[in-house]
Amino acid sequence: MADNLRELEDWVSELKDCNKLIIVEGKKDRIALEKLGIKNIRTLKNPLYKEVEEIAASCKEVVILTDLDKEGKQLYGRIKKDLARNGVKVDNRFREFLFKKTKLRQIEGICTYLQSNLIILEL
Repeated sequence: MADNLRELEDWVSELKDCNKLIIVEGKKDRIALEKLGIKNIRTLKNPLYKEVEEIAASCKEVVILTDLDKEGKQLYGRIKKDLARNGVKVDNRFREFLFKKTKLRQIEGICTYLQSNLIILEL
């Protein structure tokens, strides 16, 4: 557990420092990532084809952080496929880490997840 938490903190640091666009589903996801100091976040609010066109026109590589529930996985698949078709590379390492090594399933809960696990580590 402690190793996974440290690794999650490392990932958050990497996302803070990277220049890649980070795509999230909603405003609460964006706010949670901003609280962690992560910038360059795009919230999906337009029809998907329009989002993909705009992203492809300005980015070569992105990180997609849709939720890890059924709907989020489907949305991730559609966005990833459409972006790839438009020449945009998707860095999915952080998403895979969250899915495999944490119990986190919604991006908006990442701050709470980190805080509650830090309290456990301190005890």
